Amino acid sequence: MAIKTHKPTSAGRRGLASLTFDDITSFKAERSLCVSLKKHAGRNVRGVVTVRHRGGGMRKQYRVIDYRREKTGVPARVDSIQYDPNRSARIALLVYADGEKRYIVAPLEVAVGDVLVSGPEADIKPGNAMTIERIPLGTMIHNIELQPGKGGQLVRSAGTSAQLLAKEGPYAQVRMPSGEVRRISVRCQATIGQVGNLDHGNVKLGKAGRARWMGRRPMVRGSAMTPRDHPHGGGEGKCPIGFPGPKTPWGKPTLGYKTRRRHETDSMIVRRRQKKNR
Repeated sequence: MAIKTHKPTSAGRRGLASLTFDDITSFKAERSLCVSLKKHAGRNVRGVVTVRHRGGGMRKQYRVIDYRREKTGVPARVDSIQYDPNRSARIALLVYADGEKRYIVAPLEVAVGDVLVSGPEADIKPGNAMTIERIPLGTMIHNIELQPGKGGQLVRSAGTSAQLLAKEGPYAQVRMPSGEVRRISVRCQATIGQVGNLDHGNVKLGKAGRARWMGRRPMVRGSAMTPRDHPHGGGEGKCPIGFPGPKTPWGKPTLGYKTRRRHETDSMIVRRRQKKNR
């Protein structure tokens, strides 16, 4: 899979960089694993907007993904690698020996025809799933559980992977893609390998219309608003943000202001993630 550029026949195609989709083997989704997806446009159950700049977008169906991989000991053949409009990674359709079909997040180096297994007897190869206590140190993993049996919650986006660093009693230390080192129970399950679709980060939409197709609405700068709409607004000409620093539209600090609330899990974090240079 690679990135392709286009001839600048229009302003929208001049900056366009898209994927070749040569890694996809089937564009036909499995109907039994698709469910209707209702749009909420960033609103909660009371109809209040909790996530701004969401709405519209193309109609799409949700592919039910098997994050738990609880069919232990049953071999599954990779039937196809498919595109999923709901996530950045590709998905792989598995056909188990008993005839059941399930979707998983497609790992790198997994091709059609490969046989994948989950459970304690599985080999250490991309696509196989097992508990962390059976994975060798230094192995790259993804789709990591936070609670045993709940299903993978960490490291599921395109091109990401975590590394198993150490095991100390009931916990293992895992380095996340952000650089954070976190303790996770060795009874939690993870999938071997790195998530595929490595070139996802190199995609350039090229025009605002492609963002609208994805359900992203326009984002207006606070400095372009009036003082009643945003703390950054108003002033004569272009004015700086001012003291004490940048704020949200509701006057709360942002850009570096810590908003973490789950302090009960602070003991699980061995090393904080690396700070980005601004």
